[in-house]
Amino acid sequence: MSLHVSEEFDRVSARLDEIGPLLREHAEKGEELGRLTDEVGQALHDSGAFKIGIPRELGGYEFSPRQVIDTIARIAYHDASAGWAFMAVQMVTGSTAAYLGDEAVADLYPDVPGGRYALMAGQGTRLGKAVCAEGGYRISGQWGFASGISLATHVHTAAFCEETGQALIFTFPKEQATLDGNWDVMGLRATNSIDYTCDNLFVPETHVFEMSTMDARHGGAVYRMGLINLAGICHTGWALGVGRRLLDELKALVGRKTGTPGASVDTGQFHAEYAQAEAKLRAAEAWAKQVWADNEATLDAGDLLSTEQETLTRLMLNHTTWSVHEVGLTAYKWGGTTALRRGDLQRYFRDLHAGTQHVTSSPVVLQNCGRWLAGLAPEARWVFLELRG
Repeated sequence: MSLHVSEEFDRVSARLDEIGPLLREHAEKGEELGRLTDEVGQALHDSGAFKIGIPRELGGYEFSPRQVIDTIARIAYHDASAGWAFMAVQMVTGSTAAYLGDEAVADLYPDVPGGRYALMAGQGTRLGKAVCAEGGYRISGQWGFASGISLATHVHTAAFCEETGQALIFTFPKEQATLDGNWDVMGLRATNSIDYTCDNLFVPETHVFEMSTMDARHGGAVYRMGLINLAGICHTGWALGVGRRLLDELKALVGRKTGTPGASVDTGQFHAEYAQAEAKLRAAEAWAKQVWADNEATLDAGDLLSTEQETLTRLMLNHTTWSVHEVGLTAYKWGGTTALRRGDLQRYFRDLHAGTQHVTSSPVVLQNCGRWLAGLAPEARWVFLELRG
């Protein structure tokens, strides 16, 4: 159960660099379609990047947390929507492989090295209803934010079973859900984060696991953090990639404006605010890497994360997200009318403001972090995003 650090990291990174121009070229078309283009989806699949969360024993790459952060940041740098859809799909695809048993794995991951494996999309923060049935469960409900579902073959979704008192995750073919297609939003338009519904759908018990589990049936120590910490890794990488792209877009823009009559970018105020934005982004990245280096050492030793580590992990993600938000405000302010018009800078600004609304960086999470760190809940433990006890 030691932590695996993949030798495939450099190769996957090189492949993603090769398809970076394609991601940029198709970003606007993806906005118009409301999903990633077929070319982008195929390029991501061909790169092998969807294997980064799949356990090594099943033929996946099983990246370490910091390798996942860097990979998602690399994709988000080229297209924020592609980064968001990718991070969601690869995370639930990998965790499903880790937490389900052999029968389901044989069905869903028949040949990972050969490229034959399911891709999952869906969400677990809004619980549907599950009732016990012979050989499994029947689930009903409406769920939102199925990011990347246009890339997926299967749905990953959560429901609560009153009979057992358990919150459970269910995996089933995408065609068994009704896809609502209602993704009309300000930012992250190409993520296809639509709602979906199920009505009395049977799911066999082989394709079900407990939502809060840290018991990995396959794979190493990285899966012993549970779903919410795996998701936190992903959102950290996304925010860092978006922040770097925003500053690089602004840097390229001011390079064209400097020296022109009355250029605001030639003022001391701009110079200072750009420096502050750079410092915020670099500080956020440094703390993110520090937190995950500490977490990785704990996991590699065979231990679970402590409450302090989980608190700092959630706080770090909140800090990273809102630091990048401030970077985005700086880019928009000094981008002038270029940021106002349709283009890369405007799209990244909108995508960033969509990303900040995710529940993992909500005010309640921040408040709970402060409550524990201030010593006001010393016996409390994290259950997903709630501090209980």
